[in-house]
Amino acid sequence: MSYQLTLQKDKRLAPLLKEDVYTLKRRRNTAIRLIASIISQQLSTKVAKIIFDRFIALYGGKEPNCDQVLATDPMLLRGIGLSNSKVAYVQNVAQFFKENKITDKQLYDMDPATVIDLLTQIKGVGRWTVEMLLMFSLGHENVFAVDDLGIQQAMIKLYSIKYETKKELQTKMMAKSKHWEGYKTYACLHLWKWKDTKAPV
Repeated sequence: MSYQLTLQKDKRLAPLLKEDVYTLKRRRNTAIRLIASIISQQLSTKVAKIIFDRFIALYGGKEPNCDQVLATDPMLLRGIGLSNSKVAYVQNVAQFFKENKITDKQLYDMDPATVIDLLTQIKGVGRWTVEMLLMFSLGHENVFAVDDLGIQQAMIKLYSIKYETKKELQTKMMAKSKHWEGYKTYACLHLWKWKDTKAPV
């Protein structure tokens, strides 16, 4: 993969590249992908999947459109395990996509900064949530999730980063990420995998 040629120049990151090769894909129904990200906020991957499966089950096992989400009784959404705030955020996403007639193709054609500016207008959707969408649904290769706790933990261990404040940590992380220019998403994918399977405790 072409991304490996760039990332291998980072001597600390290079050994991590031997484990897997990643391919990014564009996924359809972006509004539901964003809703899935909201559902997963502050939850383990396992719990998030259970709740999202319950969400899909409300619509006969098929992904709903925005009109269907907006027509869903909030009590039903509470019943699958969503908090009151998440219920509101899920409906905010559906309302925003419907009102602005946002299509998958429009989002595919936008650069990451424009997508972030657009979707963070939605109450309940922060920068991290949109970055996950950019990586896992829109297929952007150069997104760096500097606020992601898993990425922070992995980089602290891998690069032995010393810091006193969150701002100092993020500054040092951003400096490291410059070596991955063009392929930062792939670096994040390898860092997540390493943290979850190989990183020393």
